[in-house]
Amino acid sequence: MDTIYQADQISNDIMDACVQRLGWHIQSISPIHRGWLNLKWKIHTDTGTYLIKQYNRERFRDYDPAVLNRAFAQQIRLYHDGIPAPKLITDDHTIWHTSHLGERFLVMEYCEGDIVSPGTVNGDQLYDLGRLTGQMHLRLNDGSLPVSASPLFQPPTREQRLQHWDRLYAQLQAEEQQACLPLVEQQRQATVLMNTDILHHLRPGWAHRDLWTDNLLFYPDKVAAILDYDRLNYDYPQLDIARAILSCIWNGELDYSRASVFMQGYREIHPLYKEKLGVSLQALWYMESVWWIRSGMDVEIGPPQRFALEMNWLAEHYGELEEITGSL
Repeated sequence: MDTIYQADQISNDIMDACVQRLGWHIQSISPIHRGWLNLKWKIHTDTGTYLIKQYNRERFRDYDPAVLNRAFAQQIRLYHDGIPAPKLITDDHTIWHTSHLGERFLVMEYCEGDIVSPGTVNGDQLYDLGRLTGQMHLRLNDGSLPVSASPLFQPPTREQRLQHWDRLYAQLQAEEQQACLPLVEQQRQATVLMNTDILHHLRPGWAHRDLWTDNLLFYPDKVAAILDYDRLNYDYPQLDIARAILSCIWNGELDYSRASVFMQGYREIHPLYKEKLGVSLQALWYMESVWWIRSGMDVEIGPPQRFALEMNWLAEHYGELEEITGSL
């Protein structure tokens, strides 16, 4: 089926459902071209402005509905606790809405604010993001959610990771992706250097797990909204910190004075937080590098290209991270 026709059909089906079930009088519909596969629209109605997020049927197979329901329940709780999370509009106390043709979608109040380009978040925005990240972690780990037996990220051994890079190197050679080989070799060298003991000292807990610039809206001097709670789960909160700092600050280099502004905001909420940012960045690299350093990365654009560059920078500076950020 033609992609444009399919998107129009899905849009019409979902809008009909909103009119029938929510009583809307729709004034205008604007597609939002962000995200992967899931469709989104900004809707102006007689009762307000909303965002609709449709869940692609094929992609939905990768989700556990119970995990999503728990994540969205936490989004609702965070909103009521003062975290600027989008307010979900429920249908008879059900988070999910379903159209006549079976499309699953969420309805939420539309959040104002600007998307800021990666690496360009200013000091006031960083401080507020650090403070709100601290508040979010505090709420998520206040005992309301159960402590899982193990965090979602289960680090492989050094030997397993080295085998991964060796296989990828051989694959890229076979595919004649010569330009990618130095990046894989850089990851391998960093893996050899890595002190894997740090992975055993990470503190598990509930976290957002997708805290980067595409999921943040800003006013000039503060955060307007923290978006997209699909990946919220029991893992390592300090990886939220590393991901946010890398995405908001890194622009070919990492300005540690700006990183300290984020940490100042975070420690306003968690004054006893002692984990070093360098260790958090090392752990983030160990988790994410295999996601973005991969076959075909030389032709990727947009966020995947940015993520691959971030990972390669972390690998290049792996040995320096703990020392440089020790005071953070």
